[in-house]
Amino acid sequence: MSLASWYKKNNNKWWALPLVLPSLFLPVAEWCNANTIMDGSRVFLIYMPLGLMTAFLLVFGWAALPGIILALLIRYIPLNGGLTALLAVVHFVIPIAVSWGGYRIFVPRRSSVMFGVIKLTSQRMLWLVIVNSVLFLVIYQMGLFFGWYGGVNNVAAESPLHTRTLINFQAVLVGCLTGTPFFYSLIRMCRNPRFVFSFRSRMKAQMQSGVTKLEITLWAVLVAVLVGLLLVPIDDFSSIFTTDYTLTLILPLMLWGAMRFGFLFITTAWMVVLTILCSGFHNYLPPYMGFQLHLAIASSSYAVFSITIYLMAVVTTRQRFLHNKARRVAFIDPIVQMPNLRALNRDLSRHSYSALAFLRVPELELLGRNYGVQLRIQYKQQLNDYLQPVLTTDEQVYHLSGHELAVRLGYDSYHERIEILDQRVKQFRFMWDGMAMQPQVGISYCYIRQPVNHISFLLGELSTMADLSLSTSKPESLQQQGSNHVQNAVRKKVAMMNRLQAAIDTGSFVLMAQRIEGIRGDAYHEILLRMKGDNEDDKMFTPDTFLPVAHEFGLSSKIDKWVLEATLKFMDEHREQLPGSRFSINLTPASVGRLQFAGEVKRLLARYKIEPWQLIFEVTESNSLTNLEQANATLTALQNMGCRIAIDDFGTGYASYARLKDISADILKIDGSFIRNILTSSLDYQIVDSICQLARMKKMQLVAEYVENEAVKAAVQSLGIDYIQGYLIGRPRLLESLLTKQR
Repeated sequence: MSLASWYKKNNNKWWALPLVLPSLFLPVAEWCNANTIMDGSRVFLIYMPLGLMTAFLLVFGWAALPGIILALLIRYIPLNGGLTALLAVVHFVIPIAVSWGGYRIFVPRRSSVMFGVIKLTSQRMLWLVIVNSVLFLVIYQMGLFFGWYGGVNNVAAESPLHTRTLINFQAVLVGCLTGTPFFYSLIRMCRNPRFVFSFRSRMKAQMQSGVTKLEITLWAVLVAVLVGLLLVPIDDFSSIFTTDYTLTLILPLMLWGAMRFGFLFITTAWMVVLTILCSGFHNYLPPYMGFQLHLAIASSSYAVFSITIYLMAVVTTRQRFLHNKARRVAFIDPIVQMPNLRALNRDLSRHSYSALAFLRVPELELLGRNYGVQLRIQYKQQLNDYLQPVLTTDEQVYHLSGHELAVRLGYDSYHERIEILDQRVKQFRFMWDGMAMQPQVGISYCYIRQPVNHISFLLGELSTMADLSLSTSKPESLQQQGSNHVQNAVRKKVAMMNRLQAAIDTGSFVLMAQRIEGIRGDAYHEILLRMKGDNEDDKMFTPDTFLPVAHEFGLSSKIDKWVLEATLKFMDEHREQLPGSRFSINLTPASVGRLQFAGEVKRLLARYKIEPWQLIFEVTESNSLTNLEQANATLTALQNMGCRIAIDDFGTGYASYARLKDISADILKIDGSFIRNILTSSLDYQIVDSICQLARMKKMQLVAEYVENEAVKAAVQSLGIDYIQGYLIGRPRLLESLLTKQR
């Protein structure tokens, strides 16, 4: 085993560093002490050994006790003999053992982390500083009372309330408060020299953003000048620095450092400054006019300053950490752990020119419904990792909502970079539970020049271009295609969405009715929807202009509900003029896919007292049956209620015959594209004939659409079709016109 490995394995054992280091550091701590004689007895302005011993326990735990005891024995046996050395051991070990034990009980986890953690500040102040100092002073007073320290250091029994007691307590308190974190860092550096770099990096991380070397140098110069003026006064009688109150001038500088430079920097600096000030106190405290009072005031200043600087450094460093953390979180999506839209906007503003690529993966929506949202998250994370090798250090992939991503690229040669990005995306295989998936990705791109004031509109245009890329299988440039028509399309779509929402809120729809006539003499009407224009004379909007937008923005189900309720209300109000009337209502895929739709129909029928057999619901085979299980459940519930179900535009959808085996319906409406050419196209005739045979096997009634002349009517009747719809039978007209006809 190499020496380095042996050292790494054994350096924390009680017989290694914990045994050696206390004997080496104790003289250093005593050198940092500052004391003087008051009324024939010694008093301390700062006392560091107790803080040193506490720091050893923080780093090494109970393994440090043998080394602490050995260091005390080595220090005091040559000076005062074995009895005094034993008293010193008791004097030190009891306070640090009790305070360290209490601290470990109340802070059982992460108790030895670096100083500056605000969650541990109260426990550290209580146990490692206050309890430690009080116990140390109590044992000292007991020793004075029982004569344990007789003849040692010129001390004598005295009242605990004497000024010397206060000064000594403040010296121990300041020594624990400032010395413990200082020696803690030194001990960790000795245990692991690499800690020096960690300490330096943490110190830099705690500094306020914007702090420069010039500011640190200016602060250090001002501190050095003020300390120099205090330690080397111009005149013992005329200088304003030869007073105790001028010591307060050091506090604003230290608070400046605490607020700007962080906890580690200022506590280390204050430890050095405080040691120097305490050692040279006789230079700025006048030896006349109540030296004892001046000494007490200076000692109190050391304690108050240390506590204030310590707490200010902890609080400001913690606030800075939380601010930086919140700032990082604001630019990172907490779930996907990728830069978000805010980060994209920030990074675009940092570069005068950029290229922006937009990645759209629509199949993620379907995959997410089947496998859960975790699939979307892992897809984006894996794709992000896969794209990193072709990106430079300042280029990133950004998470957008849904199934979209954005990539910011450098402006130089961005056309070639887009091609590389496209090839990389096409090579990507997404692994999910051992399955390799390759959803199709649409890519659009554009170059950007600052400032970008409307990033949301730009992303909307890129999304539209990415849809085009899905069909062309190549990246589409927003600039080359021209952004005007994309912007116009987006504006028209948004305008139509707003118009639709307003129409739903105000009822600005018009119901039309087209007659469907049976060969046996019965008839019913199909409800057709139109949307009013802005003015009375404006042409009304047909469903093909607004239903796609309604479906895209999730408004189609609301429109279906409005049509259903308006139709039932019309039937209820005019049941005497139109007795036994039947109406056919079209349903969009969103309504068929809703679990609660059948229950809503039942409640509306009960409210308006309409019989279920009076309603026929038409569903478009090519769209509504994507989720066959849910669609079948909804349609079956409507049938069980007494309503009838018709499949509209049969023959045009994907796998129509195969789906018809699994769907439950009462009526089959043959698409008009086959009926229109039934006399001129033998293929269309054969298709219609096969549909009729299939319907008879399923015991379904048939409706022929687009019957526009008598010849077509005779042909469909010869095939046994039950109902006829078209301009020959009747054109769409206002629903209210049915009342006029009845009169």
